[in-house]
Amino acid sequence: MLAHLQEVLGSAIINAHDRLGELTLELRRTDLIRSCQSLRDDPRFHFEQLIDLCGVDYLDYQRESPMGARGGPRYAVVYHLLSLKHNRRLRLRVFMDDDMPIVASVIEIWRSADWYEREAFDLYGIVFEGHPDLRRILTDYGFIGHPFRKDFPLIGHVEMRYDPEKGRVIYQPVSIESRVLVPRVIRDEGFARG
Repeated sequence: MLAHLQEVLGSAIINAHDRLGELTLELRRTDLIRSCQSLRDDPRFHFEQLIDLCGVDYLDYQRESPMGARGGPRYAVVYHLLSLKHNRRLRLRVFMDDDMPIVASVIEIWRSADWYEREAFDLYGIVFEGHPDLRRILTDYGFIGHPFRKDFPLIGHVEMRYDPEKGRVIYQPVSIESRVLVPRVIRDEGFARG
């Protein structure tokens, strides 16, 4: 299948690798729509179903690690495709610029991309150009930031609650004292070490 993919998609493929029987293609962002249309319409592939789409933040992989720094762009979108006709799966990955992660929407190719793209927008801040209704889906409309980004703060200084007098949600300073939760081991008195 990889030979046919390289023949049809050509220079759109930056990298291809097969791990554990799962083929992953890394595509150029500018060739995404053309490539997806070919994957759906070409009878050799017939990937008629988008089963998942998710955002990825590679921030920690850019830093030095025992295996070395990854380098390259920080954000990616991963698409999981299924061909029922040929009983095949394919994973596509597209990287985006760090400053403003933007990629074309595939909603005109696979309608199932609608809520997946909204979720990636809400949680990672990835903008899908051409999406007809790109708005938050999991967080509050007034929420600031994108909670799945690896540099998102884990503790906050404001909380929100519904104020019945004002008839709306309001933000106020956190009313509970912040604390660090450390697990504590409690053993029975008769516990014998082995």
